[in-house]
Amino acid sequence: MLIFIGLALTFVMVFAGYILSGGSMGIILKALPYELMIIFGSACGAYLMANSGGVLKHTFQGISKVIKGPKWGADDYKDALSLIYLLVKLMRQKGVIAVEPHIEDPESSKIFQHFPKIAADHHLVTFICDYIRMMTMNFEDPSQMEEAMDLDIARHEAEEHEPQHALQSMADGMPALGIVAAVLGIIKTMASINEPVDVLGRMVGGALVGTFLGIFLSYLIVGPMSQRLKQVLAEEHQMMKIIKVMLISHLQGNAPQVTVEIGRRNVPSHLMPGFAEMEEKVSELPPDLA
Repeated sequence: MLIFIGLALTFVMVFAGYILSGGSMGIILKALPYELMIIFGSACGAYLMANSGGVLKHTFQGISKVIKGPKWGADDYKDALSLIYLLVKLMRQKGVIAVEPHIEDPESSKIFQHFPKIAADHHLVTFICDYIRMMTMNFEDPSQMEEAMDLDIARHEAEEHEPQHALQSMADGMPALGIVAAVLGIIKTMASINEPVDVLGRMVGGALVGTFLGIFLSYLIVGPMSQRLKQVLAEEHQMMKIIKVMLISHLQGNAPQVTVEIGRRNVPSHLMPGFAEMEEKVSELPPDLA
């Protein structure tokens, strides 16, 4: 919702200020389709040349994230904390062998399926299962496990941020594309140098629309979208980091309740459940899950 409010406020302030100062929208509206074709069209063409098909696919997903916001809400973080609590409690009470049926077939695991939104995220479930599986293979050194998980998270973050970096590069190049459009407009004007002054003035004004549009799209549309996508991705990656610290806490010998508290303290501040709230959530879990 905030993105639409921001867009509306941007357009109103820019164009209302222009009109109130005595500017005419006629020359802008006449030149806008052609200038937009040159600037945005060439920017999209350059984007296609500079990026792989995977990045292009994730770009559309990234724009959707900008509109919808982060995937995980407050209840999802409580579910993730509860899920790891159940898994580490099961390992602590019955040994790592007891958890194998759940990590080998999470689609049939009543622990995973009790939290459907977490279970539906293939990458997150794979991350959890892979590292618990490593524990069942006696890979239990907390330092080595943490290093392996950090590398995995860093790789995932780099891949997920590729569309954001591509969008930022697109935004950075748009002012220059605006200059290209303006220069083409001046070339057109110079070819009509014998026209009356009022005609030449409108042609120059139309050419300058290109410069305006390049800067406008860069700093007020594409650039802010790139920055917002960066924030959304950073918040979503926090879920994997929470899983990491909880599994490391378990390897360090902490009780499941302590592991939950360590994970809770890593939830983003505006979504962090209270201690009593999380304690109540854990106490309400069906006893047959673990």
